[in-house]
Amino acid sequence: MAEIVHVNEATFQKEVLETDKPVLVDFSAVWCQPCKMLDPVVKELAGEWDGKVKVVKIDADENPSLVMKYGIMGIPTLLFIKSGAVKERVTGFMPKEKLIARFSPHFN
Repeated sequence: MAEIVHVNEATFQKEVLETDKPVLVDFSAVWCQPCKMLDPVVKELAGEWDGKVKVVKIDADENPSLVMKYGIMGIPTLLFIKSGAVKERVTGFMPKEKLIARFSPHFN
């Protein structure tokens, strides 16, 4: 099973922007019910995409400057970042199949 890296404002540059793989960034919070619903889906994707996509989690409450920088208006929000640029954004819960359809075109 692939590891989901917990990222914060201090580690974001290295873990997300400077990595050579595409990155799925999960902005969430511990109190957020839709985040809890999405969590197992993100874990499954991390396992299935192991080696292809890095998956990271950011606590929106603890990292306000990243929330501001990326215009996060609601959580959960998933960003698909490739070569430092946001290629796709999904806010709210979405079934796994729909997430795969949204993100997989950006793998190559």
